[in-house]
Amino acid sequence: MTRSCSSQAERYERQVVASVRPPGWRNPRPAPLYDLVVLGAGPGGATAARDAAALGARVALVERDRVGGNCLNFGSIASKSLIRTARFYAEMRDAENLGAHVPSDLAPDFAAIMTRMKRVQMRLSKAHSALGLRDAGIDLFFGAAEFSGPDRVRVMGETLRFRKALIATGARAEIPPIPGLVESGYLTNETFFDLIDCPPRILVIGGGPIGCEMAQAFCRFGAHVIIVQNNPTFLPKEERDAAQILSEVMARDGVEIHLNTEVVAIHTEAGGKRIDLVSEDHKFHALVDVVGIGVGRIANVDGLNLEAAGVAYDRVAGVHVDDFLRTSNKLIYAAGDVCMEHKFNHAAEASARIAVRNALFLGHRRLSDLIIPWCTYTDPEIAHVGLYVREARKQAIPVRTFTVLMHDVDRAVTDGEDIGFVKIHVRAGSDEILGATVVARHAGEMINGLSLAITSRLGLRALARVVHTFPTQAEAIKMAAEAYERTRLTDRLKGVAAAWLARRSTERSP
Repeated sequence: MTRSCSSQAERYERQVVASVRPPGWRNPRPAPLYDLVVLGAGPGGATAARDAAALGARVALVERDRVGGNCLNFGSIASKSLIRTARFYAEMRDAENLGAHVPSDLAPDFAAIMTRMKRVQMRLSKAHSALGLRDAGIDLFFGAAEFSGPDRVRVMGETLRFRKALIATGARAEIPPIPGLVESGYLTNETFFDLIDCPPRILVIGGGPIGCEMAQAFCRFGAHVIIVQNNPTFLPKEERDAAQILSEVMARDGVEIHLNTEVVAIHTEAGGKRIDLVSEDHKFHALVDVVGIGVGRIANVDGLNLEAAGVAYDRVAGVHVDDFLRTSNKLIYAAGDVCMEHKFNHAAEASARIAVRNALFLGHRRLSDLIIPWCTYTDPEIAHVGLYVREARKQAIPVRTFTVLMHDVDRAVTDGEDIGFVKIHVRAGSDEILGATVVARHAGEMINGLSLAITSRLGLRALARVVHTFPTQAEAIKMAAEAYERTRLTDRLKGVAAAWLARRSTERSP
C-alpha cells in the first residue's frame, strides 16, 4: 500500500509541475513596452495579471519557480488537505460521543494521507496553470527577475520595459538564529509537505498560526509533538480567551506545550536532535527527530535589485508602500505579502486588485479601506475581523461586547462541536460593529457574514433582523445581535409597550 501510494503521489506531483512549471517551457519574445509587468505569480501576482489583461492591458508576468506561489504549492492548499484528514482521525477517536464505535485500527496511513494531499494539489493546479495564464493573453516568463532601471526588468537575459510594474513576490518562512539549527536541518511550510513518513517525534518552534496548525495535525497523525513558544500564550495577537481555548484543546490532543520557553541550541546526536530549552531559570532538553519552524514570515526582496529601481524597502517590513500601494518609485506598486503586515492569500488578491486599478486607471482606492478577516485553521478554528478591544481602547473608542458561547447554540450541541464562542464588539451607544472574534469548528465560514456586515456598514440591529435557517452554528451571530436588541428595551420603552397593550386590552373588553 505504501509503495503504491508513493508511486501515485509522484505521478500527481509530475502533473502539478506540468501545470504550474511546464517542462520545456519557452519564454515569449518580449513586447517593446508593457502596460504592466508583474513580478511573482502567486495569488496576488496572478490576480493582478489576469485583471489587467482582462481590462485590455499588455501584461508580462514573471515567476522564478511555480505558478500558484505558496498557496498552491507549499501553503494553504497542502496544509488544509492535511488538516482535514487530521480532523477526521480525531473524529473517529471521539466516535463514542457521537453514538458510534471507535474503529479497532486507527493507525494513520501517512503515505495515503500525503497522496491525497498531492491529488488535491493536482486537481487545483489546473485552475492555476501556466497555459491558462498564456491563454488569458499574458506573456508568462519563468526565471529570476531583477530591476535594471526605474522602468525595466531583466529576466533570463531579456529586458522587459514597462509603463507600470507590480512587485508581488510574496514571503517565505523566517528562520530564527538558533545555534545548530542550520547544521541539524529543519522543515518549513515549504518542506513539511515533502515528508514520506510521519516522524515519531517533532519539535515545532513558534506558536503562531502555522506552528499551531502543523503541531495539532501531526499530533493527530500519531507523532509526539512538542510546541515551543517564547510568549505566555499561543497566537499572541488574538483574544486571550480564544488562545487559551486552543491551548487546552491541543493539550487534550496530546501536544506537549512549553510556553514562555526559548530554544537556545540544537545538537545532532545518534538518537536524533537534542534541543536545549530555557524557561525562565529552568533549563531542560528534548530529543526529537524533526524540527519544524513556524515563527513567522519575511518578505521576498532579495535578488530583485530594488536599489536600481529606486524602490525603498527593509528586511522587516519588506517593500515600503503608501496607502495606494505605490512604492518610492511612482511607476512601481507592490501588493501582498511582500509589503503587507497581514500575510494572507485573500489579502494579497484584494490588494493586487487595488494596485492594478490605481496603477493603470488613475484609481485612488486605499489599502486602509479593506476589511480583512483571517482565520487560524486549528480545531477549533479562530477567526477575526475588524478591531480588537485593545485596539479600540488605544483609539479612545468606547466598546461594548456581546458574547454567545457555542454550548448555548443548538446546532453546535447536536454536532458535538460546542467549544468556543462568538464575540461581537460594537461602538458603545450605537450598533456599529467594530470587530468580531469567532472560535468554533467552522469559524472561518462564520466570520464572512460579519466581514460583509462591517464592509457594508450594516449594524448589529440589521443582523438581528436577518432570518437564519435553523439549526446552524452561524445562529450564534444572530443570538449576539438579538442580545444587543434586548439592551435597547429601556424601562421607558417597556412602559410605553405595556401601556399600549393595556389600552388595547381595554378596548377589546365587552
